Amino acid sequence: MKVIQVSHRNNRRAEGFSLAELMVVIVILGLLATLVVPNVMKQLFTANDAVAKNDISAISQAITNYAIEHAGKYPERLEELITADENGHKYLDRNSLPKDPWKNEYQYEPPQAGQPFKVICYGRDGQPGGEGEDSDIDNVTMLEKSK
Repeated sequence: MKVIQVSHRNNRRAEGFSLAELMVVIVILGLLATLVVPNVMKQLFTANDAVAKNDISAISQAITNYAIEHAGKYPERLEELITADENGHKYLDRNSLPKDPWKNEYQYEPPQAGQPFKVICYGRDGQPGGEGEDSDIDNVTMLEKSK
């Protein structure tokens, strides 16, 4: 009877990853993060800007409709746009006023001394002025830029 010896050296499986393989994966993930994150943040800013502009347009249209139906008298406050009249009609079809993408209230300035009304979003910081995501957006500037 012959006994066959099997070598276990060739059948051993390598378990886990080598340090070099882990380093390559980490470098690749780092490169992807440096390429992807700025683009994602830019898209997020663009989306927030678009949401604010759409809200401002809707509020501005509701204010204009209010003024038309009230013989040129503008609302004193934005809350008047969501308050139902005796017929149950609202100028903004909502139960509450929208908030900007950064969860701040939209500001309203009724028309004064020949100046048009303004609906304003103060941007991410919620303060007047600023640049980038902190810049203000208002209906008057939007209208001027569209010309």
